Amino acid sequence: MRALVTGGAGFIGSTLVDRLLAEDHVVDVVDDLSTGSLANLADARSRGGGSLRVHTLDIRSQELVDLMAHRSPEVVFHLAAQADVRASVADPVRDAEVNLLGTLRVLEGARAARSERVVFAASGGTLYGEPDPGDLPVAESAPHRPLSPYGVSKKAAIDYLVAYRELHALEFVALALANVYGPRQNPHGEAGVVAIFADRMVRGRTVTVYGDGEQTRDFVYVDDVVDAFVRAATKGGGLVCNIGTGAQTSVNELYRTLAAAAGTTALPEHAPARSGELAHNALDPSRASIHLGWRPWTRLDTGCAAVLESVRATPHPPAS
Repeated sequence: MRALVTGGAGFIGSTLVDRLLAEDHVVDVVDDLSTGSLANLADARSRGGGSLRVHTLDIRSQELVDLMAHRSPEVVFHLAAQADVRASVADPVRDAEVNLLGTLRVLEGARAARSERVVFAASGGTLYGEPDPGDLPVAESAPHRPLSPYGVSKKAAIDYLVAYRELHALEFVALALANVYGPRQNPHGEAGVVAIFADRMVRGRTVTVYGDGEQTRDFVYVDDVVDAFVRAATKGGGLVCNIGTGAQTSVNELYRTLAAAAGTTALPEHAPARSGELAHNALDPSRASIHLGWRPWTRLDTGCAAVLESVRATPHPPAS
């Protein structure tokens, strides 16, 4: 398979690139390196040989369309995005430029390349808004009511995918991702709580929990997520599929799991709850099980241990 991965130097994207190369696919990576890093592709670049090409491009540019027409990927994995919810509230225009105009460039490139399919990284954490706790884990049949510009842009991108399927026979699968965590997640940018907690524990710094810590999330490990992307290259056409565990884990429980794996008895400090933060969320992955043959397999304690090991192996300045 000839694949193109936008956002391929990012946390999830680079892990997907590793998997695709391991399965002997030919991969083009497109990333503007604004949040991604070539360090994430170090192993892939050393092993990829002629099977990997990395292109430093902004997905909003016409150059992307030209590149895709030239490289003719069969499957496009679209992960590049402005992914910071708070940044989308502060600057919704830029959020729309990257997530909507960028997606349109990707779709136009796929059309020019006569690609078979686009697999899109949607946002399960924002797509359904604030679900009723009694409706958790939330299924794809729930109303799509995003409450942030980021969520709106991701929802609108799905609408464009549907339109291109009808107008141009360009197949798609949209994977609504839960809270993805794992090695390579940047603890300093718009990072998940697992990366932030793990980094601070390893550095010997105090961990901050916002609010009472009883807010819940659905934490799904990056290797499991990548497996869903690979499966979606050939299955699930025309569907939005939740990619999560279906289980709610509180921030307090997450802290205890990480602390146990790190061998620390230190307690976190608490700060006021963040305004507008989602109280509870979990995604029902039943549709992915049926149509993709996918299930999550990594236990939270196993995944947390892998994150801590990765953080320890990464050079960092001493605690201050």
